[in-house]
Amino acid sequence: MEENSFYNKVGKINGWNFDHLQVTTEGIAKEISQEVYQLCSPTDIVLDIGTGGGERLLNLADSVLLAVGIDLSQEMIKKAQNNCTIQNVRFAEMPADNLLFPDQFFDVITCRHAPFFAKEVERVLKQGGTFLTQQVSEGDKINLKQAFGRGQAFEIADGTLKERYRSAVEDAGFDQIQVHDIEEVEYYQRPEDLIFLLKHTPIIPNFGEQEDDWIILEKFITEHQTEQGIKTNTKKFLIVARK
Repeated sequence: MEENSFYNKVGKINGWNFDHLQVTTEGIAKEISQEVYQLCSPTDIVLDIGTGGGERLLNLADSVLLAVGIDLSQEMIKKAQNNCTIQNVRFAEMPADNLLFPDQFFDVITCRHAPFFAKEVERVLKQGGTFLTQQVSEGDKINLKQAFGRGQAFEIADGTLKERYRSAVEDAGFDQIQVHDIEEVEYYQRPEDLIFLLKHTPIIPNFGEQEDDWIILEKFITEHQTEQGIKTNTKKFLIVARK
């Protein structure tokens, strides 16, 4: 409930679009959007679980027959529907553990930085279809979490979520499962870019509400300021599974 409340708040303000942030990265890594573009064909029906404001799904629309985005957050879906002017895209408020679609309906299912339930994904995916999920690892933004002494999955061993989701996908009956780690150095160009990130993601829970948060952030910026920007890291993983 706390998480859903957070995403409803973000949905009202921003959807899930961080494109205006000034941030550069070092490193070459697989990204789910690149994988999906290469995979999809004009006859495919695609489902995006945890679609947020729908920005990435809308970018995919020209490449597929039908694109459907779902999210548990009512405000995120409102934002997605307001963003949508494309005929072959639909958005709906729906929980990931009870997908209201027929069996074997989708050719491709994606899930980016959101919970999913592997058995439901397997049920609504066509035989021969592909499921792709990109998730945030426990080691993401680790220097920020260490500075604040708290954070998203801060005290959980790195790799725990990856193994849990890989195992769930395997148990659901998928084969040809590939797992890719995604690690990059990030440089936020301005303090306001970093502040926006912290305000609109759960990296540091309730950022700004604790008395020392702004003092800690100011010290963090001073200690991690480089010529390229304010330095932190991104750590994610990508699972690609074929039914």
